Formats: sequence, C-alpha cells, structure tokens
Amino acid sequence: MTKLFEPFTLRELKLPNRIAVSPMCQYSAQDGVANDWHLVHLGSRAVGGAGLVVVEATSVLPEGRITPEDLGIWDDKHIEPLRRITQFLEGQGAVAGIQLAHAGRKASTWQPWLGKQGTVPPSEGGWVPVAPSAIGFGPDHAEPEALSQDEIQEVIAAFVAAAKRSLAAGFKVVEIHAAHGYLLHQFLSPLSNRREDEYGGNFENRIRLLLDVAGAIRDVWPAALPVFVRLSATDWVEDGWNAEESVALAQRLKSLGIDLIDVSSGGTSANAEIPTGPGYQTAFAEQIKREAGIATGAVGMITEAVQAEHILRTGQADLIFLARELLRDPYWPLHAAEALHERSVPWPAQYLRAAHRDTPIRGA
Repeated sequence: MTKLFEPFTLRELKLPNRIAVSPMCQYSAQDGVANDWHLVHLGSRAVGGAGLVVVEATSVLPEGRITPEDLGIWDDKHIEPLRRITQFLEGQGAVAGIQLAHAGRKASTWQPWLGKQGTVPPSEGGWVPVAPSAIGFGPDHAEPEALSQDEIQEVIAAFVAAAKRSLAAGFKVVEIHAAHGYLLHQFLSPLSNRREDEYGGNFENRIRLLLDVAGAIRDVWPAALPVFVRLSATDWVEDGWNAEESVALAQRLKSLGIDLIDVSSGGTSANAEIPTGPGYQTAFAEQIKREAGIATGAVGMITEAVQAEHILRTGQADLIFLARELLRDPYWPLHAAEALHERSVPWPAQYLRAAHRDTPIRGA
C-alpha cells in the first residue's frame, strides 16, 4: 500500500488515510452559524476521499472572527448546524475535525472578495480588535486594544468552552490555531507582543498563553481523541518567531499531551518576504518532527500525488494537509489513488460509472 493511503492512528482514533483537508475560511456564515454552503463545501471533500476534514478557523468569541461572516462556536446555537456536517462527513468515511481560533488584531476585516482592505469599522458591523499589545497589523488595520490579564483568562475559558461544544457537535479532532498572525501567534511573536507581564518578554512568557490554552483543552478533550496545534514555524522576519523556538515549543506541547503539530509559516508581519514554492514549508515539518519527537502535518503548495507520497515515505511528516488544491479539485484523493496505482481506494458507489471512463452512463 502507498504511504498516502495508509491508515494513521493517533491515540484511539484511526484516520483512513494521510490526506487532510486544511482549514479554509469560507467567510459565509451569519452570526457564526454554519449553513448549507459549509455542508456542501466540506461534504464534497469527504466524498472526494479525504481521511480528515478540518472545518475552517471557528471563532471562540464573537470579537475573534477574522470577518463578521466567519464561523463561530461561542454559543450553543452553533452546535446543531455543525453536528449536521460532522454526521455527513462520518457517513462518507471521513473523520471530522475543527480548528478553534481567535483572530486578535487581525479581526474585523472585510470579506476578501469585496476588494476592501483593513478593518471593518463599528459603524459598518465591525468592532475594535484585541491583541497582546496595542500594535496594529498594518496601516489599514485599526489599532487593537491590549488584553488585560482578566481578559486573557476569559480567552482561555472561551477556548475550553468551544472545545466542549466541538465535542457535543461530533468532532473527533480539535486543532488549536496558533499560526498565521492570529491571537495565539501574536503572543508568541516578539513582533506583536511587547507586554511586560508574565505573558510577554522572554520565550517562556510569550508561549505561556498557548500552553495554558493547550493544557486546558487537553484536560477537557477525551483521552482517546487527539488534539492538534497549528504553528507558524517562522515569521520570515529577522528578530521574529523562528524555527528553533517552534521546536522548543513543540516539545513543551508534546509534554502537555498534544498529538500533532500542523506546520505552516508566516502571517505576523505584513512585510515578510516569504520564498514560496512547491512544498516550501515541508522542511519545517520535518525539523519539528525530528527534533521535537512529535507527529507533524505538512502543508503549503503540495499539489501532486507523488510529491505527497515522497514527503511521507521520507519521514518528513505524518499527514498531508491540502488547501487550495482541494478547492480546485475536491476529488484530489481519488485522482491521487489513480496516479499512484493504489487500488484499495474505492470511488463512492454513486460515482462508480464515472470512475470507469469506458462505462456508458444509463438512466440519465
């Protein structure tokens, strides 16, 4: 069997293959509630053969949304619409995961297709963002309010409550979003964290909030089920967060019971020069896996089946997270199985006639 289609077990959860749908924001909810778009978008990737389908960055507080149209899980009303999705995903043989997030200073922005930059003002449905320090992300973004210590504790409590709701909604994997310049990453990076209390300054203080959140979620998440953390391995900026700090943090997260690091990069600095290219972040996944001794997921411009298979066979990562390639082709896993001559992967029964190109379609 190819490595890409080999099952992968974390704790007592068995993923049917090593292909994961990376969390991809759809900016299509109203008051945080999932709708038919989310069901069809996510469901089609499960039909397409992905082993793990991770729901987009889902905000633990209303003010933590990237846009006013983000998904949320800060209220019990969000549970049932999400449960509808998890039931469908599982019915297609996929495992349902959710990414819990807070956008921090990058919150309250416009839907990207509107062509507007920066912060949505309160007069137009936005709000004043919060952050570790009162430092805006860029010239088009509002200056955030620095979180007080009491407010930091409220954020931790919100992540825990969101994890409990996620379990009630039927998710089997929860991922903590600490990447891409959002709130938990903002605390990690000296570019955005200028605090002088126990949540800022040296490395131990800057990682404190993420460790607090990770430990608190691990305490309420079932021992049989895994918890992931998404990290930006580097800010790609001198004097920013770096790969060596990511390794040290991953070691600490492993000791708290975190099972896998989903390794991305960038997002804290609007001026970072990122050398993108095929698999450009995979080396970070390999470094963290090797030096921290924890399972990792690789993500970023992984587009070909042989490329994904090579990453796994050479031990650079344990999971392959696909984002834009799965937007272009929801059935990438099925096509990848064909490309790798993997015969153990069936098409959905409803699609078998199309899977065999020479079979005529009747009944249309």
